[in-house]
Amino acid sequence: MTANPDLERLRFNMIEQQIRPWDVLDFEILELLSQIRREDYVPRAHRGLAFFDMEIPLEGAKNKEPGQVMLSPKVEARMLQDLHIQKHETVLEVGTGSGFMAALLAHRAAQVLTLEIDAGLATLAAENLRRNSVNNVEVRHADGAVPLPSGPTFDVIVLSGSVARLPQGLMGSLKMGGRLAAVVGDEPMMRAHFVTRVGEGKWDILQPWDTVAPRLLNFPAPSRFNF
Repeated sequence: MTANPDLERLRFNMIEQQIRPWDVLDFEILELLSQIRREDYVPRAHRGLAFFDMEIPLEGAKNKEPGQVMLSPKVEARMLQDLHIQKHETVLEVGTGSGFMAALLAHRAAQVLTLEIDAGLATLAAENLRRNSVNNVEVRHADGAVPLPSGPTFDVIVLSGSVARLPQGLMGSLKMGGRLAAVVGDEPMMRAHFVTRVGEGKWDILQPWDTVAPRLLNFPAPSRFNF
């Protein structure tokens, strides 16, 4: 397929003007972002926004859950960089959306399981990944806030959306040395949390940068009211 020079210019500008200034400097990550066609995962109605510094709505006939979005390119890229995923590792993603983050993860890891609460989006993501020959991702229609029945453990867990507090159940699904990335807090101030499991019931937590992201559904939130 012949590259569209206008799209390639927009992709280049996205990387150089949005992603690099957000301290994403890993050459392999930047190269991956230049190769994976983000526009292939954007709903047709919003394809013109594929390279903008914004969240992209995923509303549509297939999507029944409100407020579903693609995260902004710089947030996806920084999260991918800061997880330091290795080729032999297994990854769990919560919040598949249209499948773009799963595609990025798949090119860094051995295997990805991604969970999407919305059945229509799960189908759409699976189609997007298949069409782009991403073969090491399993898309599962499931609520990521509910523990997986078989209780597997993962090297990396990524929450592609925000939660009010770190999900202890998912932290327990990390292998020793495994990492979890989540955006935690309440608007207008949230922080990226990177959790590393260092022992039985022990985790190291870094909070290196601020951002805001839409809520993942059904994760517990503390009450705002005191009596």
